[in-house]
This record gives sequence, structure tokens and C-alpha cells, in this order.
Amino acid sequence: MSTSTALADVAPDDQASPWSLTAPLFVVLNGGSGHVETQERVATVKRVFQEAGRQHELLEVSDPKNLPQAISRAIELARQHHGAVVAAGGDGTINAVVQQVLPTGLPLGILPQGTFNYFGRHHGVSSDIEEAARSLLTAHIKPVQVGLINEQAFIVNASMGLYPTLLQDREVFKQRFGRSRVVALFASLATMLREHRDWVIKLTLDDTTHTIVTPTLFVGNNALQMAQIGIAEAPALQDGQLVAIAVKPVGKLAMLGLLLRGALGQLGDADKVSSFAFTSLTVSPRRPHRPKRLKVATDGEVIWMNTPLHFQPSPKPLQLLVPT
Repeated sequence: MSTSTALADVAPDDQASPWSLTAPLFVVLNGGSGHVETQERVATVKRVFQEAGRQHELLEVSDPKNLPQAISRAIELARQHHGAVVAAGGDGTINAVVQQVLPTGLPLGILPQGTFNYFGRHHGVSSDIEEAARSLLTAHIKPVQVGLINEQAFIVNASMGLYPTLLQDREVFKQRFGRSRVVALFASLATMLREHRDWVIKLTLDDTTHTIVTPTLFVGNNALQMAQIGIAEAPALQDGQLVAIAVKPVGKLAMLGLLLRGALGQLGDADKVSSFAFTSLTVSPRRPHRPKRLKVATDGEVIWMNTPLHFQPSPKPLQLLVPT
């Protein structure tokens, strides 16, 4: 982990202060060691902030195992110097930073660099790192909703069942063929053509209970993503709710048809798809067995989590820095 510091004139202080356009920025950048593209990003961020005379420190992470430590260090510095933490990377990297920043109430800036960048696009942040870095110089704070699954934060979506498997297959394809939306699409097709299990799950939705059979349950927190695939409840995400999507059991060809509908923005019109908005949802898998732990996906990262799964909007918003 390397740093670039320009903080000699900033006096540390543990007390909270209002956001200032001169506040220092502490950037956590997740990238491979020695990658030319990563070094170009580092150089660009440094140049933009130095040209503007903005105090900053860059914490570059070459090994993902060191990411939590770098985030903790950025938070510590932001607290001391009345600054903001900045996450540079894809939705998964931004998620990791949000996990630690959300409880602190500190401002968070983003430099989105992933394949889809739903979070950044929804909030008007460019995927061009120079443009995004320049927008941070005049950004203002906007409180935004974060979803929770068993107290684990997610900014775009969280899911169980087939979707986490799809993400794992997609990662294998990306390692072999590179990171692009075309590769992601072919990986999805390959997953859909494989055998998959159907889950019997009990849903406790606010004050009512239902039992459904589904190969996958998907919970969204990103209005852009929900609108793009054609889910009518997307506006509910602006009203303090999350949106769930459940697919009824279907064959392989029908599953491919649903994938195509999603790509065309028509998933919500499919007979085999149900969606609903909620403020509290508990998911208890019943069959084919009752696992104590379940594979789930949060913002593209697959993890194991204890059951039952409880989804809700975070009672505390994320203090996001967005372009003016």
C-alpha cells in the first residue's frame, strides 16, 4: 500500500465540522500491483487534486486483503482532518468502503471504475476518472439510501439462489476473456443453460407471510438498474423502500427468455416474474433443506451469510458527495 500526502498544513481535530469545499480528500484506490492502467489512474487523481491545490492523500491497495486496513486508515484521517473518504473502483470496492464509512456519518466520494457502475451513474458521477475527480472539487453532500441484508450494507443489489452463481461464473469468464459487458452477457447465458435448483422460501413481508418457490430472489436498491430491466416499482426506491424480484420455476429456455426481457427492459411484464416494494423483508429458506448459512451476493461480491436473511433500508443514510 502506497500513499501520496499533501497535508502538512492541516491541523488534526477529532471534532466534527460542516462540509467544506476545501476539505482534504482521502482516496482508497483498489488496483492490481504494477498494472499500467492502475498507475495511470493514480497519476490522474494526483494531478487533478494537485493542480487544484486540494489537500489529499492517496492510499493505493495492490492486494485486496489490505483493502479493509486502507479504508480504516482513510476514515481515521478523515475524522482527524475534517475530510472525506473517497472510494476508487467498481461497485464491489465502493461497497467495501461503504461498510465502514456508513456508521461514521463521514462524507463519501466515489471514482467509479467498474464494468456497470450503477451506483455512480445513478448519482451522476462520471466513469471517466479525471472528470469524476474534478467533480469532487465542487461536490456537495446528498444523503442517499443504503440497503441492509443482515446488517451488511449494499448500494445496488443483494440476492440469493441462482444470481450469486451467475456472478461467480461471470468472474471466471472475466479472468479468461477480460472485463466487458459482452463477456458478462455470455457468462450469464452459460449459467442459465446449466441445471439450477428451486428454493422454497418463506417471506415475511412487513406484517404478512408468504411461501414461494423460486430459483433466485433479487433485492434492488438502485432505481437506474430497476428501471433499465423494466421493474415498475423502481420509483419506490425514492420513498424509503427496497424492491424485490422473484422468478417462478421455469426451464432453461424460458430462463434465457427472461434474461432477454431484462436486457430489453421488459422483465417486469413477464408472467413468470413477480416484484414488490417493501420496508422490511425476512427470507427463511425451507427446502430443499434449511441451511444455517447461505451463499448471497451483495453488489457483485459473493459471501456466506447466516439465515434467515433480513432485508431493510438502512435507518442511517450515506452522506454521498455528488457533482454540483
